[in-house]
Amino acid sequence: MEDLVRIVPFIPMVPLLTFAIIAIFVRRHHKLSGYLTVAAIFIAWLLSMVIVLGAVANMPHFAEEPAVHLTLLRIPTGATTLDIGVQIDPLTVALLFMVPTVCLMIFIYSVGYMEGDPRYSRFFAYVCLFSTGMLGLVVADNLLLLFICWEVMGLCSYLLIGFWFEKPSAMWAGLKAFITTRIGDVLLLLGMVLLYTQTGALRFETVFDGVERIAETNPNLMFVIALLVFGGAVGKSAQFPLHVWLPDAMEGPTPVSALIHAATMVAAGVFLVARMLPIFVVLPAMPALAWVAAIGAITAFFASTIAVAQDDIKRVLAYSTISQLGYMIMALGLGGFVAAVFHLITHAFFKALLFLGSGSVIHGVGTNDMMEMGGLRKKMPYTFWTFLIGMLALAGVPPLAGFWSKDEILAVAFEQNMLVWVIGTLAAFITAFYMTRQVCLTFVGQPRKKEIHAHESPRLMYVPLIVLAIGAALLGLLGVPADFPVLGPLLGNNPFHRFLAAQFHQWHYVQLPHVSFNASVMVISIVMAGCGIGLGYLLYGRKPLEAGQRDPLERLGIIWTVLRNKYYIDEIYRGTVIRGTIALATLLFRFDLGIIDAVVNLVGKLTERWSYVSRLFDTYVIDGIVNGVGRVTSAVGQELRYIQTGRVQNYMVIVVISVVLLMGVFLYM
Repeated sequence: MEDLVRIVPFIPMVPLLTFAIIAIFVRRHHKLSGYLTVAAIFIAWLLSMVIVLGAVANMPHFAEEPAVHLTLLRIPTGATTLDIGVQIDPLTVALLFMVPTVCLMIFIYSVGYMEGDPRYSRFFAYVCLFSTGMLGLVVADNLLLLFICWEVMGLCSYLLIGFWFEKPSAMWAGLKAFITTRIGDVLLLLGMVLLYTQTGALRFETVFDGVERIAETNPNLMFVIALLVFGGAVGKSAQFPLHVWLPDAMEGPTPVSALIHAATMVAAGVFLVARMLPIFVVLPAMPALAWVAAIGAITAFFASTIAVAQDDIKRVLAYSTISQLGYMIMALGLGGFVAAVFHLITHAFFKALLFLGSGSVIHGVGTNDMMEMGGLRKKMPYTFWTFLIGMLALAGVPPLAGFWSKDEILAVAFEQNMLVWVIGTLAAFITAFYMTRQVCLTFVGQPRKKEIHAHESPRLMYVPLIVLAIGAALLGLLGVPADFPVLGPLLGNNPFHRFLAAQFHQWHYVQLPHVSFNASVMVISIVMAGCGIGLGYLLYGRKPLEAGQRDPLERLGIIWTVLRNKYYIDEIYRGTVIRGTIALATLLFRFDLGIIDAVVNLVGKLTERWSYVSRLFDTYVIDGIVNGVGRVTSAVGQELRYIQTGRVQNYMVIVVISVVLLMGVFLYM
């Protein structure tokens, strides 16, 4: 493993160098920039697969030593040294399998999707930098490098969401994402600062060694630190109440949506909580984890309900992403580290598949509105069948990947918190329903707009869909429960679970829950998925909507209106936070104009008057005295010059007279 870790720095370095090459040298050569980007992520994928295969071959090593480090830079910080480096551990290996693979498919798809765009090279430069940020975050062994890569992704999200900045909606969406995620970034930075002041280090292992002491001496501070770190994840992974930026991120090109929603940005928040799990579980009775589970459960349920009432094909998937991220955060809040990471990986494949599939649909029909689609099943067969696989995986239909990972989360919830399990199960039902609605509105029936002339996307776009569909179908077999009848022993008794479970074994206070196969939970999950699909088909598939026909759910009245308007969260923000911020800014502007500027102007005027008085005093007093002394000296000199005759006799007379006068004065005194 010591030899393998030397390869790790090159994984984020290759796309970073490619970004520089495109930005400096080949920005005018569009095709070349696309090929260079694909080549760069392919090299990063190859290096990652070397790490993954090496780690799998050395699984017993991780049971003894969970992390292998390589220090790249030492920064003196007074009495200590800050080590910046990379590491290989089970969590890193799992993400190195997922991130480069999904990014590679998205980049290949982008070559076809972005063809003809005037900023083609700029797009690929940005996505190279974006992937650099995520890959660097995954391999970092310390919070400082993680935070730097975290901010790189934040910058790239702003640039890519607002890529078509000539559209006001795209420009505002990029700005909204940047500002909203900055709130979480500030919280994360504060948590890092507090951790550093208490432990004197930022390397994960050193921090985890020190947090137990903090929890014993100052549990309130440890609770605050955990919530601050979680705040960073809430912003990046679009958890309630900082979720509002993610649906608007659909304004960017579809490959960007797939990157943000599947392989990079939103996955970073879940990864952060998973990486920093020891700071949450170290607290007595784990109150920080309770907050994490509550936020995750709320997000999973309410985002799924909003998706039911959306007509934009990408916006439905955006709220689906928020909901699934809520599942992952919920699992982490219940201590289900393995279940959360498992779902993070499977979700990346089927959600990237769905987003790229939606991009293929938009590319083929020229609209995002599902109410204008319909009848695309025969016109876009590759897109339809791959999209259907992604939809079934997301809905939790066995034996696809989403079924195994989502069921494991629900099994953890069933064992740890019954209320959370109920919420998660309801969210699973709603997910199956709105995904069936989406498939039926898009692919079933007849086109509801005559102007649409659909066609299948080019090979560069549908081949990545096929690869991702294979992953969405089969990847879940990695995590089949060890005690699942027949299939568990046949697949090696869940080696993925054993591999990930070694992540925190050296810290005794981290006790991950052991969850056995629960047939009741699995059956209920399958029934709920089936009911959701059945209800969706009954409303939208059995008798497909025709042109001009209203959505059947509009009969729900006020409920439909609330869901359609996303619980009015954006309006509440505009009426409170945004309006309050504008009002405060206006108040401060007026205070600055009326008070600060008035004081500054008064001081300026007083200074000007004082300088005028000083000038008069200098002119008529100081200069007057100096000039007067000069004039007196000149006048005296003018009179005394008459005694300067040049005759020695006159000078002798003056000397004699002076001597006589001085002697007289002397004798008198």
